Amino acid sequence: MNRRSIILAAPALLLARGAFAQGAAIGTAARPLRAGVTSGVHAQVLEKVRDALAADGFVVRITEFGDFIQPNAALAAGELDANTYQHKPFLDQQIAQRRYEFVPVGRTVLTAMGVFSRKVRRLEDLPNGARVAIPNDPTNGGRALVLLARAGLFTLRSGADFSSTVADITANPRRIRIVELEAASIARALDDVDAAAITGNYAVPAGLNPAREALAAETAAEAATNPYTCLVVVRRADAEAPWAKRLAEGYGAPAVRRFVEESFGGAVVLGV
Repeated sequence: MNRRSIILAAPALLLARGAFAQGAAIGTAARPLRAGVTSGVHAQVLEKVRDALAADGFVVRITEFGDFIQPNAALAAGELDANTYQHKPFLDQQIAQRRYEFVPVGRTVLTAMGVFSRKVRRLEDLPNGARVAIPNDPTNGGRALVLLARAGLFTLRSGADFSSTVADITANPRRIRIVELEAASIARALDDVDAAAITGNYAVPAGLNPAREALAAETAAEAATNPYTCLVVVRRADAEAPWAKRLAEGYGAPAVRRFVEESFGGAVVLGV
């Protein structure tokens, strides 16, 4: 090849390199976006988001996890590009404890927490000394305590929020006993306690619906502002990446909205 042919070939080589770089961008067939999610409701909704985005050529590969900790560990390790299962109180707690460099870039769904029982039909019928199960993770546990206090089972300190613990119970005339269990196991333990606070992502697979069967429940009417509405989360360095925005926008797709409305009976609602 003479000097002239090398010079003429250079622009073509640059174009080829540009095409390769574009093809390797996140969200293409060459490099799918890797999204992590907990099994159950969040995975089902993310599958519909994936399908809606695929219609426009945006490719998402989903990895399901069985607990709340591993999706963040995988995101921090670079094994995922995003995860879509956690609400802001939990995210903030994880960042504080583990020094994660994470940011939310959009909202997904609210899985309403409800109080269920197979022994009574009203919370006021719970006996003195009743055993009531709540999640043992710091944010959902406090969330459950606030819900139970609002329902009148006991009194929490003034200003109590999702960070509350059993130590914040200031009056408990019915001697309600709080049983702290892993969130994923509470629905299975419902026969062993008098009542239990269960989030929608675990209640729905167990055949429980906060919108219809709960003795007390969070309202889903303000999912767009509810602190427990879950989030699309990415590493801070990716906060402005076009693919991050694209994934978040997928939750607003009409097909996703129809699926949520038709599948969960109000126990799960979109936050967008």
